[in-house]
Amino acid sequence: MSATTVAPAGQAAPPAEETTGGGKKKLVMIVVLLLLVGGAAYWFVLKPKPAGADEPKPGEVVRLDPIQVNLSGGHYLKIGIALQLTATAHEADGSMALDATIDTFSGRSMDALTRPDNREKLKAHLEKELEHRYHGDVMGVYFTDFVTQ
Repeated sequence: MSATTVAPAGQAAPPAEETTGGGKKKLVMIVVLLLLVGGAAYWFVLKPKPAGADEPKPGEVVRLDPIQVNLSGGHYLKIGIALQLTATAHEADGSMALDATIDTFSGRSMDALTRPDNREKLKAHLEKELEHRYHGDVMGVYFTDFVTQ
């Protein structure tokens, strides 16, 4: 049931309110707001960074003395590493790197260490661990000795 208003004689009737006009305005406002939020998210989070913008510059390479690590089955690994420091790195103490190397390689089988793909995975894991332990001052690890027996 709808109510209609009747205007007194000689006056125009008030315009009927459109219920769809307010809904369209709200929809347009929501779309504009979503576009703004999406643009801001792209700009601050998803926008590709220029190549080399955040990459650290290489600094000194610190070579550590080789150590022996016990493997499974009574075997051992003689491993030597060198740390590629960043140009802004402070003096690096090798004890944390040697500790991480022992944690990463001890108890592994010789078969796992002789396959190049496994060795590269372990090296990548060691690099991540050293980057964390040295708070970004280490940007790479090189094997200087890698002998199993």
